[in-house]
Amino acid sequence: MFSSLVSRLVRALQVLPGVGPKTATRIALYLVHKDRSAGRELADALHDAVERIRECTYCRNVSEDSVCELCANPKRDTSVICVVETPGDAYAIESSGSFAGRYFVLHGHLSPIDGIGPSDLGLATLHKRVCSDSVSEVIVATGTSAEGEATAHYIASMFSDDDLKVTRIAHGVPAGGELTYTDTNTINHALRGRTPIGD
Repeated sequence: MFSSLVSRLVRALQVLPGVGPKTATRIALYLVHKDRSAGRELADALHDAVERIRECTYCRNVSEDSVCELCANPKRDTSVICVVETPGDAYAIESSGSFAGRYFVLHGHLSPIDGIGPSDLGLATLHKRVCSDSVSEVIVATGTSAEGEATAHYIASMFSDDDLKVTRIAHGVPAGGELTYTDTNTINHALRGRTPIGD
């Protein structure tokens, strides 16, 4: 039905998470028919990002430079590292404005069934960084899936012989949430992660 170029664009757009054939077709037709200037801007931005963005050599977050802006910022607290699964997780925490330390991005979680082990997550690099930078606390902010929990436990065991505080972010009922509509796994995490009132 469509020309080969439009069909190619539709297929290419489907690599994006959550974008199926219908959405990809709608986006493609919009970019080539309704707003070509936006299409050119998108193409240029995507090309530049793919060609220039790499991993920060220090924290493994996405960066245009060998050391990202957060790691290069002398105002960040170097004694605390927050370990996250994805760059998106680091962005979410950073957007909250509640963390002033540094990050380490795993780009995944342990998953033996998928062949993802400690070396794939850069855990040796994390250990070296923690030991060489006088870090006093590692905050593990992996997900609550079985793989995320296994990754958190593995990281904690890595530092079991070190004089280091390893903490896990709290998981539980969101602010404004009602227990009636909360799933049992979330309630379980909330009860296990409870803290004294006033803390």
